[in-house]
Amino acid sequence: MDKRLKNSRTFVGDEQGLNFETTAIRTQNERSQFQEHSTPLYLTSSFVFEDAEEMRASFTEEKDRNIYSRFTNPNTSEFVEKICKLEGAEAGYAFATGMSAVFSTFAALLNSGDHILSARSVFGSTHTLFTKYLPRWQIDTTYFKVDEIDTIDDLIQENTKVIYAESPTNPGVDIIDLERLGSIAKKHGLLLIIDNCFATPYLQNPIKYGADLVIHSATKLIDGQGRVLGGATVGKADLIREIYLFSRNTGPALSPFNAWVLSKSLETLAVRVDRHCENAMKIAQFLEEHECVNWVKYPFLRSHPQYEIAKKQMRQGGNIISFEIKSGIEAGRKFLNNVQLCSLSANLGDSRTIVTHPASTTHSKLSEEDRGEVGITDGLVRVSVGLEHVDDVIKDLGQALEISKI
Repeated sequence: MDKRLKNSRTFVGDEQGLNFETTAIRTQNERSQFQEHSTPLYLTSSFVFEDAEEMRASFTEEKDRNIYSRFTNPNTSEFVEKICKLEGAEAGYAFATGMSAVFSTFAALLNSGDHILSARSVFGSTHTLFTKYLPRWQIDTTYFKVDEIDTIDDLIQENTKVIYAESPTNPGVDIIDLERLGSIAKKHGLLLIIDNCFATPYLQNPIKYGADLVIHSATKLIDGQGRVLGGATVGKADLIREIYLFSRNTGPALSPFNAWVLSKSLETLAVRVDRHCENAMKIAQFLEEHECVNWVKYPFLRSHPQYEIAKKQMRQGGNIISFEIKSGIEAGRKFLNNVQLCSLSANLGDSRTIVTHPASTTHSKLSEEDRGEVGITDGLVRVSVGLEHVDDVIKDLGQALEISKI
């Protein structure tokens, strides 16, 4: 048997100095004897061995090869290798979803009695993990506001192990200074973990600013077309080793099919995100001038409170806009009921533009005070800008805003 069929960890495209787009396209498994141009699907649960000695050496990890697709698979290995190269990471592991990446990362690295210091503005399921489930194992979380990084030093405890943040945040689209977080984490000997879902490796690389680990929900812009679920954690090899061992035994692995889809999606990530950002900027500028809108937050608008930070650490502003409709919750509901082209969905990062009104939907169970703590006002609307012609999206948002007047 051709040895290249068995070795999923040897990749072409390892030349130094390649640009992002080239790396995303040319990093792939070596070709089999069939000389395929595009990496094939490896839809197999397990892999065979030539003899007893090879099997022994593989299970003792003397030999680096695929054993079982819950551990590794050629398709998941290719996907992880791409994310690692694009993020500048040493190693990584791929998960079935973004939340399985978040949970497995914390579960693998934290012990009972540890403490997490997190930005207050985090994804709702992450907040639930911090406040409902991790406390069962005596792992507590303290929040800091995204605009009060100066308070972090005072919040660090003797048992603090991790600083965690998303940037840009969801759904408020605030920006956190990653370089400052990296300096604080290094000074105190803490792990810095950054959720880079909104920015993707194309727009932002937290490892450059001191992050030890970077987490992605690949379901969003990395897939980009609302097709599959997936996640990844990449970063320092010794930390990924612990995450891999935990995940190998608990089973949150990404499926080979989804990994294949996501690896192919990365080939077009730069082209797609460029258009997402171009559309988003035009829509943000339109909304900023609209009489029914109180304010708009988009990282590359000069009016954004953290505009200078965004320009420092991001290539472009991303595809997420938040804005506040005048007249609050009822106007927000009316707006959602009257969009015609845009989709109403809880997802984001799709080729289709999606609008959500958090106060009446995803965050409706929170008190007004709790929503205010993370910047979710009654009239806040989140727009995940898609790839349609921008004029059509602007027309739809405009007519829905006019009807929403109260």
